[in-house]
Amino acid sequence: MSPADISKIEEILSSPKNIVITTHRSPDADALGSSLGLCHFLKKFEHHVNVITPNSYPEFLHWMPGHKEVINYETQKKVAKAIVKNADLIFCLDYNILKRMEEFGEVVGKTTALKILIDHHQQPDSFPDFILSDVTASSTAQLIFNFIETLKGEKYIDKDIAECLYAGIMTDSGNFRFSTTTTETHRVVSKLLEAGVRPDKIYTLIFDDNTQERMNLLGHTLLNKLKYFPEFHTSMISLTRDELKQFRYRQGDTEGFVNYPLSIKGVKFSALMIEKKDLVKLSFRSKGNFSVNKFARLHFSGGGHDNAAGGESRISLDETVTKFISLLPQYKEELLKEK
Repeated sequence: MSPADISKIEEILSSPKNIVITTHRSPDADALGSSLGLCHFLKKFEHHVNVITPNSYPEFLHWMPGHKEVINYETQKKVAKAIVKNADLIFCLDYNILKRMEEFGEVVGKTTALKILIDHHQQPDSFPDFILSDVTASSTAQLIFNFIETLKGEKYIDKDIAECLYAGIMTDSGNFRFSTTTTETHRVVSKLLEAGVRPDKIYTLIFDDNTQERMNLLGHTLLNKLKYFPEFHTSMISLTRDELKQFRYRQGDTEGFVNYPLSIKGVKFSALMIEKKDLVKLSFRSKGNFSVNKFARLHFSGGGHDNAAGGESRISLDETVTKFISLLPQYKEELLKEK
């Protein structure tokens, strides 16, 4: 984002506006944390701000300050459409194309409101009026901190804002273990700690609040559903709708499952496939230089980051598994290559 763009945004925000903050479908901690963190900041300047999500999000994020005011488009379409129609400014956080909001993306795309995209995914679309995009950033939450800092608003970051942003940075950086964790990430985190964040508290709220059913599902997944292809340094998990029902699945219960196979010695590529009503959702993770973003874009209508991406399949789960396995030989040389 250029200095000229920043000046224009500062001018826009110099008087109260009707602002809508949006994020991608099935929001994770970075999506919701960056949205609520920015919301709390903008409200300090008398802006009228609404956070609207395309659908619901896991219960382990309900602790975030401002959660109760979030509008769910899927269950409150009439209200959400009216708010978007009346918006002066729309922030588009943690997504690079409107398609990632599905039906709600069409609503946002039709508005004449100015749009500001703040995101760290590759290849952002050209729909926004202003773009703050940095694919090297650990998270969108980190970019929100940078955005606030650029607006000379760091002194307004209170504990509520800091906790929301910290949750986004912590989770999207893989608890600070991914390669996108840099000196800048730690600088930002140090500022959030100064604002009152307790890392142990945030970690516990997100990762140590599991139901017994989720733990049973994880045990079943690792014992019975994990397949290992040593000749391709690849591992795969697939879960049917019946299996999810058996373990009383709730939204968010499979969060992080795709990361477990990467702890197997030698595995560089991990895939998780989950059967939904009308499609199969896929998550991909990798180590080193194997780009799951490229893999997801080419084969499963998806994308994301080089080492973390997602996609979808409109064929059956069994057919999707067969397709995935059939693709591995063409990537064998790349997967066996040393870093």
